[in-house]
Amino acid sequence: MKNFKIDHRTNSGLEVLDLYGELDAHTASQLEDSLKRLINNQKCNIIVNFSELDYIASAGLGVFMAYIEDVRDIGGDIKLTDMNDKVYNVFDLLGFPTLYDILDHEKEAVKKFLNEEG
Repeated sequence: MKNFKIDHRTNSGLEVLDLYGELDAHTASQLEDSLKRLINNQKCNIIVNFSELDYIASAGLGVFMAYIEDVRDIGGDIKLTDMNDKVYNVFDLLGFPTLYDILDHEKEAVKKFLNEEG
């Protein structure tokens, strides 16, 4: 089992969470804590980069479902990027593309956020 890790950085003034490894029931609380911290600090334009995430379980999906309304209530959004096919298929099967912006690359998410602000 690969370790799960989250790195937090900014890109063009936007919050970016880089996910690494496997996001499952044991590690979902780390993502939950990161999203809570951003929301509590009114950081509401969030990009989650999945380029180094190998696996996501339903518990990980549940975290995204739990916080999207909180983020949108404070005027922001969560955009998901750089998923491999295996991870994207899980999101697609559960209908996430109708609820979230899922983009091929982080730079597309940055551009969309910046265009939405202007």
